[in-house]
Amino acid sequence: MDKTGYLKGIIGWMGVLLLVAACATTNPEVSKEMPPNYIQKENKTELSSPGSLWRESNGLFEDRKARTINDLVTIKIEESTSASNEAETGTSRDSAMDNSVTNFFGIPLSYNLGNAFGKGMSGVTLTPTIAGSSSNDFTGKGSTSRTGNFTATITARVVEVLPNGNLVIESRKDININREKEVLILRGVIRPDDIASDNTIYSGYIANAQMIYTGDGVLSDKQGQGWLVKLMDWAWPF
Repeated sequence: MDKTGYLKGIIGWMGVLLLVAACATTNPEVSKEMPPNYIQKENKTELSSPGSLWRESNGLFEDRKARTINDLVTIKIEESTSASNEAETGTSRDSAMDNSVTNFFGIPLSYNLGNAFGKGMSGVTLTPTIAGSSSNDFTGKGSTSRTGNFTATITARVVEVLPNGNLVIESRKDININREKEVLILRGVIRPDDIASDNTIYSGYIANAQMIYTGDGVLSDKQGQGWLVKLMDWAWPF
């Protein structure tokens, strides 16, 4: 085999490998950000009752609901969304025009064509007219609908107590099953008054809620298109 044939063979195999690689999907990047480290509370310099058998962190008649930094609260996520929208537009326009010139600044309508073209053109009278019509119709119609349900339970940690007493909570749960990774992240602000006596709160009471449920693995790979297909869809003009 000469060098030319050898090079053609290498180039051909490289083209096949590139085509196969183009059909592969890339793994979605899952955030590796972990919750912040535990926040140290400021040590109290004095005890209101030195030697007392009762803890200073809780009052005698207080419950065990979350209210300070690093306290835990269980979030019951029950989200259900449904939205639909429909629009329809129709327009129509018809117009017609028919104009004629009977007098043009006193100039004879023959425009002296008999003198310009010789015999046989005398007595020629032009009747300039403009006529036209147009029609335009447009009909547009579209509809969209979307529904979603999200149910889960996760325990979050208080990371900040706002001046008005509201609690900033954060949580992250990582689950790995057969090389399939699932990540649930929750952040938001809650009111201590909305926490139930069993130290639970529904997700509907969370303000500025941010709930992220994503994954990385074989199943996620199969749910995405290859980069070559995405490139062709982007470049295809039709």
